[in-house]
Amino acid sequence: MRVTSVVPVSGVVRARRAVAISFLVSGTGFASFASRVPAVRDALDLSSAQLGLLLLCLSGGSIMGLPLSGPIVQRFGPARTVLSASLAVTTGLVMLAAGLWLGLVRPAVVGFVLMGLGVGVWDVAMNVEGADVERRLGRSLMPRLHAAFSLGTVAGAGLGAASAAARVPLAVQVLFVAALMPVSIAIAVHYFLPGCFNAVQQALSGALAAWREPRTLLIGLLVLGFAFMEGSANDWLAVAMVDGYGTSEALGAIGFGLFVSAMTVGRLFGSAALDRFRRVTVVRMSALTALIGLLLVLLSGSTVVALAGAALWGLGTSLGFPIGMTAAADDPQSAAARVSVVSSIGYTAFLAGPPLIGLMAQSTGILRALFIVSGALALALLTSNASRPLRLR
Repeated sequence: MRVTSVVPVSGVVRARRAVAISFLVSGTGFASFASRVPAVRDALDLSSAQLGLLLLCLSGGSIMGLPLSGPIVQRFGPARTVLSASLAVTTGLVMLAAGLWLGLVRPAVVGFVLMGLGVGVWDVAMNVEGADVERRLGRSLMPRLHAAFSLGTVAGAGLGAASAAARVPLAVQVLFVAALMPVSIAIAVHYFLPGCFNAVQQALSGALAAWREPRTLLIGLLVLGFAFMEGSANDWLAVAMVDGYGTSEALGAIGFGLFVSAMTVGRLFGSAALDRFRRVTVVRMSALTALIGLLLVLLSGSTVVALAGAALWGLGTSLGFPIGMTAAADDPQSAAARVSVVSSIGYTAFLAGPPLIGLMAQSTGILRALFIVSGALALALLTSNASRPLRLR
């Protein structure tokens, strides 16, 4: 259990900046190699199916790490956990670089598992810290922190694109990121909020208890719905534009760019909406906005209208995940365990969603297959009441 300590306002402000840097670095590290996945395939001489299995190692590592993250954060605190997780990601990047340089698959497999494991634990720890800062400031902060992650992915993708244009080997680029990541995180976590934590047995007990809490499980389903919306667009929106509308790959990339840009804008300005309206209202309006955008993409028949739909889809998807993290962390004593459970449930969408849509697309076409996303929207609407602020005694 984290015991809340009295921290001057200046210290809370420094912690806010520090946790934003943690989100930013996490997003940059992920996107820096994700933007050059074709280079991974070419360096390791993989088929599309083999590449899919390799990428599955990343998701599998995250799924393994998320259930462990609650007890780890409760035992060691967000600062040490984020630093340790960043070292795991760094080690994974080094292993990936070795595999790319030598043309060997096995080191890359180990690297992807380590990266996934580190990213999963890192994600929970920085969300717990962000929720603590948010409580002390007394205003909504989580959407802007997730916007920092989105900005990090933009920066990482830019780094990848620039490196590819300059013909820098991916192994060199990965080692460059691996060298900078632990240094920047070590500086950032120094300004995390202080706190003391319970024993290991109590942490494990709290994590197990969180899996039996109806509210926590419902928040997990809420996050699952929004994560499915986000993951489906990340993996299939560009394909939907190209295959469904017969556009060029460049226009498909523009459609995806509109989605992620709108999602970033929604997170940057979503805090103001949360400070003015109730969480449940914002969740419902977000889901309805995403539904309108989805239907415009799938039914409009017009490329221009579909591009507008992609933007609305991104805007509607932007706030679900951060609101879920805030709701799970309402009680600071159980925040780590509950955020771990909610993240574990939510992240299964990133693992199972894209392959499911791919299988459906083979027989029905991509636009019809994406109608399954409407089910995720319905799930988000049905579980929206779970995001109500928890009344603490």
